[in-house]
Amino acid sequence: MNQIQRGVLALCMLASGGAFAADAVSLTIDAARPGAVINKDVYGQFAEHLGTGIYEGLWVGPKSKIPNTKGWRNDVVGALKNIHVPLVRWPGGCFADEYHWRDGIGAREKRPVNVNTNWGGVDESNAVGTHEFFDLVEMLGADAYVNGNLGTGSAQEMSEWIEYMTSDSKSTLANMRRKNGHDKPFKVAYFAVGNEAWGCGGNMSPQYYSDVYKQVETFLRAPKQYRPKIIASGGNDNDVTWSEVLSKELKKQTDGISFHYYTIPTGKWEVKGASTGFQENEWISTLANTLRMESHIQKNSAAMDKNDPEKKLGLFVDEWGTWYDVEKGTNPGFLFQQNTLRDAVVAALNFNIFHAHAERVRMTNIAQMVNVLQSMIITDKDRMLLTPTYYTYQMYVPFQGATSLPVTLKDNPDYSAGGFKVPEISASAARGTDGKLYLALVNTNPNKDADVALNIPGQAIKAVKGSVLTSSAMDTHNTFQSPNAIKPAPFSAAAGADGKLTVRIPAKAVIVVAVE
Repeated sequence: MNQIQRGVLALCMLASGGAFAADAVSLTIDAARPGAVINKDVYGQFAEHLGTGIYEGLWVGPKSKIPNTKGWRNDVVGALKNIHVPLVRWPGGCFADEYHWRDGIGAREKRPVNVNTNWGGVDESNAVGTHEFFDLVEMLGADAYVNGNLGTGSAQEMSEWIEYMTSDSKSTLANMRRKNGHDKPFKVAYFAVGNEAWGCGGNMSPQYYSDVYKQVETFLRAPKQYRPKIIASGGNDNDVTWSEVLSKELKKQTDGISFHYYTIPTGKWEVKGASTGFQENEWISTLANTLRMESHIQKNSAAMDKNDPEKKLGLFVDEWGTWYDVEKGTNPGFLFQQNTLRDAVVAALNFNIFHAHAERVRMTNIAQMVNVLQSMIITDKDRMLLTPTYYTYQMYVPFQGATSLPVTLKDNPDYSAGGFKVPEISASAARGTDGKLYLALVNTNPNKDADVALNIPGQAIKAVKGSVLTSSAMDTHNTFQSPNAIKPAPFSAAAGADGKLTVRIPAKAVIVVAVE
C-alpha cells in the first residue's frame, strides 16, 4: 500500500458522526416521497470500432495467447461483469454509419477488410460482427443496443439486419443466422436509426431526418416478443431543435431520442486540454462544463414536454464523458487519454444529474468502455488496469434500478477558482432494490474537506457505511507501474451522542454509502 492510499484510508476510517458542525452543509432526504425509478440502463456502456476499444482492448481472437472466451478477453470481461454492465452500445458512433452488417457475418477469414475512415484510417477486419457482439453481451449479462447505418446504408439494409437478428421464422435470413451458429433470435433491446445525423451521420436537418426516419422505421419489422425499442438520433449541446422536431414528428414511431454531450476542459475542440498534469483552473473548468449537462437535459426535456407531456419518450444520453487532447505519441485517431480522479468526479456528478431526471433520462452510454476517451479499463497487450471512472461505476452499482429520493441541500457554498464556480457538494439518494437507502456525495473542492449534516424527516440515522474514492493529487491515476495508485477505501460514520450525524467528505472525493 503506497503513501497516498495509507493517508486516504486513515482519513476514511477516522470519519465519524457527531454534532452538527457550525458550517456544515445541510442535506435532507425525503424518504417518504419516492420519485422515478433509476433505469439500470443509465449505467450503460459504449464500445465503438475505434482505436483499441474493440480490437486488443476487448477482442483478441480465439487463437490468442491472452486468455479469452470466444475471442473476448477473460480479464476485461470479468472486470466489466464486476460493475454489472447493464447495456452495451455497438458498433458506433460515427463508425455505425459506414458499417454494413453483412461484412461481419460468416467465416471470419472470409470477411472483407474495410478502411475505418472515421478513426485513424486503419484496416477494419470485421472480425467482430453481429454474432461476436452478442457473445460479448451474453457473457456480461447485459442488454444489446445496436446502432443502424443510416448514413451509407438504406431502409432495406436495416430492415434485413433486424430480420436476421430477431426473426423466429424459416426465412432465408433467419436460416442464415442459424447456419452462422445462433438458432434462436438475438435479444436486441434497442436499435437506433443512424447516429449524429446532424454531423458525421449525414449532415441532415431535423426535419429531413425525421422524414427519413419515418420511412426506415416503417420497415423495421420484428416478432412482437423480439422487437427492440427504436431510437431516433437527436441533437447535442445547446441545440434543442432536434428534440422539438423529433418529439413532434416521431412521437408515435419512436421510443426515445438520443442526445450527445462531451465535457472539454477548455470548451474548445481545437485545444481541449491535457488529461494529466493540469492545474486547478482546468480542474474547475472541467467540472463547470460537465455540470452544463443539467441545463442541457432540462432544456431538451422541456422541448419534449410540449409534444410528450406524458413522458412516453425517453431522452437517451447515449454519448457523454470527458474528451481531452490525445496522449502524445499515440494515433490521434484512436482517442486514447489517461483517466484520473478528475474523471471519477465528472462521472459521479453526471450520475447525480441523471438520477434527478430519471423520469425522462432512461439510458446513457459513457464514451467509451475500453482504451477510448473516458474508459473503464486500459489495456496494453496482455496487461489490464482499472481506471478511477471504473471505480465510480462500481461504487454506484446500488443505484441501478433504485427508486430516486428527493434531496435538498442548504448552506451549500460555491467552490470558486479561475473565474469559475460550482456548488461544493453534489448529492443523490435512492432506495435500492435491496430495500436499503443509498446516498452519493461529491466534494468538488480539491483543497478542503466538507461537513454534511444528514437528516431524514421521521427517521433516526444511526450510521452510514460504504466507500470513498479520493487522493492527494487532482490527477492521480493508475498506470501499469502503479496499478493501484487510486482505488476506493472503506468509509463509515456513526451518529453522535445527540443522535445527529455529520459526514466529513475529504477534498476532491466521491462517496457512496448505505444509510442505516
